[in-house]
Amino acid sequence: MANRSLGTRQKLIFRGPAQGPGKAVPKGPRNPLVVPALQRKAGPHGKSRGAERQAARRLLRSGADGDS
Repeated sequence: MANRSLGTRQKLIFRGPAQGPGKAVPKGPRNPLVVPALQRKAGPHGKSRGAERQAARRLLRSGADGDS
């Protein structure tokens, strides 16, 4: 008896219990070039020179205002 629930191009494939959808064990990464890129993801960066200069100027101005 034909399986009418499947489309014309779909085939009914019988698989073992460990090979069902979502249970296959991947042999390796899909793109091996992505692995090193993910491992060297950047963390928080230090302040730029301009940001440090601005902070120093703000500190000087706040200290000068409080002394006067």
